[in-house]
Amino acid sequence: MHETGLLISLIVLASMLCQWLAWRVRLPAILFLLIAGLLAGPVLGWIDPDAMFGDLLIPMVSLSVAIILFEGSLTLNLNEIREVSTVVQRMITIGALVTWVIVAYATYLIFDFSWQVSTLFGAVVIVTGPTVIVPMLRSVRPSRKLANILRWEGIAIDPVGALMAVMTYEFILVSTEQTAIGQVLWLFFQTVMVGGLIGVFSGFILGRLLSHNLIPEYLQNLATLSLVLVSFSVANALEHESGLLAVTVMGMWLANKPDVDIHPILNFKEHLSVLLISVLFIVLAARIDLVLLGSIAWKAVLLLLVLQFIARPAKILVSTIGLDISWPERGLLAWIAPRGIVAAAIAAIFADKLVAVGFPEAALLVPLTFFVIIGTVVLQSATARFVAVRLGVAEPPPKGFLIVGANVFSRAVAKELVNHDFRCVLADSNWENIRQARMAGLETFYGNPVSEHADIHLDLSGIGGLLAMSHQRYVNVITAIHYRADFGSERIFTLAASDKQAEKHSVSGSFQGRQLFGQDISYTDVVKRVADGETVKSTTLSAEFNWETYQAKYQGSRLPLFLIDTKGQIKPFTAISKMAPGDGATILALAKPEERTADANADESGAGKANGTNNEKNGRRADDGNLGVHPTV
Repeated sequence: MHETGLLISLIVLASMLCQWLAWRVRLPAILFLLIAGLLAGPVLGWIDPDAMFGDLLIPMVSLSVAIILFEGSLTLNLNEIREVSTVVQRMITIGALVTWVIVAYATYLIFDFSWQVSTLFGAVVIVTGPTVIVPMLRSVRPSRKLANILRWEGIAIDPVGALMAVMTYEFILVSTEQTAIGQVLWLFFQTVMVGGLIGVFSGFILGRLLSHNLIPEYLQNLATLSLVLVSFSVANALEHESGLLAVTVMGMWLANKPDVDIHPILNFKEHLSVLLISVLFIVLAARIDLVLLGSIAWKAVLLLLVLQFIARPAKILVSTIGLDISWPERGLLAWIAPRGIVAAAIAAIFADKLVAVGFPEAALLVPLTFFVIIGTVVLQSATARFVAVRLGVAEPPPKGFLIVGANVFSRAVAKELVNHDFRCVLADSNWENIRQARMAGLETFYGNPVSEHADIHLDLSGIGGLLAMSHQRYVNVITAIHYRADFGSERIFTLAASDKQAEKHSVSGSFQGRQLFGQDISYTDVVKRVADGETVKSTTLSAEFNWETYQAKYQGSRLPLFLIDTKGQIKPFTAISKMAPGDGATILALAKPEERTADANADESGAGKANGTNNEKNGRRADDGNLGVHPTV
């Protein structure tokens, strides 16, 4: 008993270390979890999941997958699916069907599986998943258009693919019990109806409880978790293996109820899913029979080649016919499609059950799925950046900013930076701030910028630095630490809080980033200046109106904020920076209302003249819910 408890504790610790290492090196965590599981299981023999958990292993995996699928389906808002681009809609519908058919047929030919097991494997591997896509996109840095397509595909196809796999499995089960096709279809219909009705009923009950505040806030997560598990178990009891369908439908029901705020439970489920995914992947990897995996290696390689070079390109070709997608863009979309934890977990659940009902070849489903996961993640992680550069669809070095805090000063700064073609995304948990920013046509992320939700949904394409300008000191510090791995310490900037702290209570400067705008400038100072009517103005220097002349004229009346050099590079003024702007450079500064008349030699009107046009352009960009940074609100 004590030994089992110690092993479980070590598995949890190992899962945390794998997730941390993946965050540090910006690679999918699934790679490190897989290595940890293989080392602890078949290589060193430290962990034997079947001996540790016995008959509880499969029920434990089933309940974990139920929670993971429920969390994934909470993100499947049908309005958002309708709003995303046509290419994404095609990729998760007709494109997924193309992948399913090609992979199933290839599996049938290469491995000589039954058509039932081949069809199920085809359904399992259509899922990519945001947990593997997002880390890859951050290292590949494709164009914003392609990054958004791939990110939205991963988010949307996760529950869709799982639902297809569950329905395929249900059809296989009922087909083994009856010979007449009519009887098979009727039993299949019963299974789908039971799962669907229980899912809708559970979602309705939970939605009413949440929307009418019948459950105190501190019990909402527990109530949701318990109802998910009960719905899963009841559905399975009424109709064999309809539970996964029930929890998927339940999550979709809640996600599409406008009067239900699912964000609190979604955040909890995200954290719980990270734990379950991490532990589950190590446990499942520890069960892999390396001898069995080696025996199918060459066939698995052949199937991987079919998946990479036939199935995925065919899906992209079908999904992009007649759309404004260039051939180089199609090429990168066809190359990137790593598989993730949902595929492995579903394969693990279904494999043992299919073996029990008379499909012995289903024992190969788990090692084959793991092989596909390893192959796609390793191959694409190692080559995708090179492919993107060679195809000419990689993004240039990112120059924009993630701005934490959508307060009045941040909005003024973002508006002027956007006028100079620097992409800015304002992140805030205050809805009123986000609403004001969206009304100004600015891109926003509503939520905690260091949450799991942000890791998946926050689009950092074109973003190369952080401006932590929240009024909450701890938010600035946490985000500065969190995004050092993404942007580098030299591109992390923080606005000082409104009050000064004693040295023993303050955070080390190496963690909080470079202090913005001056040693004595704080959040309170800049917000007060904006409240007094000051605005962010742009001044282009020239030989006649150089930096010395600018300083002499506006000494004490303007607060320099940013310098844009002649190469288009932007640098914030900081407490330690010593700027020497040359001719042609542009200075962005807070200016008093009476200084709105520009100096004759200063080009202060260009940005103002372009303001209306750029605002319209930015408004269109922000309102493009199809591919923009519009989180689930």
